[in-house]
Parts: sequence; structure tokens; C-alpha cells
Amino acid sequence: MHPAPSIILFTTLSGLGYGLAAVLGLGLLDPAAIATKFAHVLALALIGGGLLSSTLHLGNPQRAWRALSQWRSSWLSREGVMAIITFLPLVFSAWMAVFESRYLLLPGLLGTVLCLVTVYCTGMIYASLKSVQTWHTPLTPLCYLLFAVAGGFVLAGFFAFCGSGRTVLVPVLAIIFLIAAWAAKALWRDHMKRLVPLSTPESATGLGNIGHVRLFERPHVTENYLTSEMGFKVARKHAAKLWFVALIAGGVIPAGLFLSLLLTGAENGPFTAFIATLAVVTHMLGMLTERWLFFAEARHAVMNYYGG
Repeated sequence: MHPAPSIILFTTLSGLGYGLAAVLGLGLLDPAAIATKFAHVLALALIGGGLLSSTLHLGNPQRAWRALSQWRSSWLSREGVMAIITFLPLVFSAWMAVFESRYLLLPGLLGTVLCLVTVYCTGMIYASLKSVQTWHTPLTPLCYLLFAVAGGFVLAGFFAFCGSGRTVLVPVLAIIFLIAAWAAKALWRDHMKRLVPLSTPESATGLGNIGHVRLFERPHVTENYLTSEMGFKVARKHAAKLWFVALIAGGVIPAGLFLSLLLTGAENGPFTAFIATLAVVTHMLGMLTERWLFFAEARHAVMNYYGG
């Protein structure tokens, strides 16, 4: 499918924002530290920026609010409702940290739980689509959750090394969740490669009892919405290279950088902050690549009618 830049930015930025907010809700960073105050602001900015970028993919953004009314049946609507609800404890916790230098357990934990629920809803938007067999697996929301938490701990690790304390626990948890997230993603890709298509030209046309069905002529001479949005293809050799780039940049490098800081016993300072910044930057680049592949490698069942 076509990897829309707005959706890639949305899922990447909001995932990092919710992950960081979830970690901050656990109270692992010193609320009185300047770095922690900035972390709260950054978390809200990433979430808000991600949500705003998602509207760029809409044909009529002014009608986006109507999606909130379908929360009983739509995971997209549930995500929107949860995003609004989650802002309440997050803003309150940010206010207490920034202006009062305090951490409150109840709103903090509530914000953590709601952040994870919101990310789960995001993952279920894709996992609920039976028409995209690659996404229709419990591994999809699991990957979204683990990547959000891993990204949150990577960002929290940066702020810990910038003077927020917990310079051992937070980086260790970042390494653990990075390993878990990319291991889950490797399982997801293995599942994708072993899939036997449920929807084929034979099943789509109902002519499978006669024999093999092949496309005689495309339904449209020119490109249309379906072929441009659902008919995107990426070569397997390119996908393999991009997967390697995503894994190395998004997982191996940040985990290795944090591990090196832990093993050398580096103290807070400009050099430590620089290394932690590299970990954050490489992780974000890896996540952008992973998200691009998530869409580019997906095959929609409607392409059975277009020879896909």
C-alpha cells in the first residue's frame, strides 16, 4: 500500500510521545529537574504534532470530529476518543512537574495506562482490517505497544543522562524493551512471509471451481484512487535492505550506545548527552523506516481485481 508521509509521521511521533508520557507517568525521572520538565512538554508536543499530522491525510479535515461518534464499532473512533481523554491526566501531570516540581502517583499511573490503551487502539486500526492480511494479526498491536514503550524509554534515557536521575534503571529498561520490540517485529515479518493468501483472484471472482483465473484486461485504463493507494509495490531486495537499516538504526545502535554508557559508567555531561542524543536520533530514523515498510509491504485484497 502507499506509505503516506502524514500517517508515517503520525504513528511515529505519537508513538514516541505516548511512550515518553507513559514512562514519565511511572515517576522514574526527578520531577524537579529541568530536563524532566522539558520531557513533559516534549511528550505533549510529540502527541499533538502526531495527531495534527494525521489530519493531512484526510480529504475533509474539518469533518474529522465526526469520526468520534463511531466509538462503539470503529477502532479509529476509539483512538480519537482515547487521545482526547488521555490528554487530561497528561496535561495535569505536566503542569505539576513543570510548575510545582512534583510527581503525583495516581494521575501519573492513570496517564501511563491511558497512553498504552491509546497506542493499542492505534495498532488495532490496522489489525482489524481483514482486507490486509499482513496486518490482521495480534502481533500488530503488540509491535505498536512495544515500539511505543521502547521509544519512550529511549527518550527518557536521554533526559536521565541530561540530569533527571535514574541513569542506570531507565537505560537498562530501554535496552530490554528495544530487544523485545524488534524481536516481536521479527516475528511479525516472519508471519508475513509465511502467509498463504486467503483472498485470491479465484475467490474474489467466485470462478475458482472452473480453474485458474488471470486478468484479461485492467478495469481502468488510467490510474485511480485504488491503484495509487492500494497498488504500491516495493521490490523484495529493497525491502530486505530497508528492514536491515530499520533494525540497525532503530534497535542495535541505540541499545549499543546506552550499553556503552552503562559499562563505562559515564557521568552526566555534554559528552554523555551527545551519545544519548545519537541514540534518540538513530532510533527515530529506524522507526520512520519501519513504519514506511509497514505500509509499503502490505497487500490489499482489492488488488486481486487489478492483477496485483
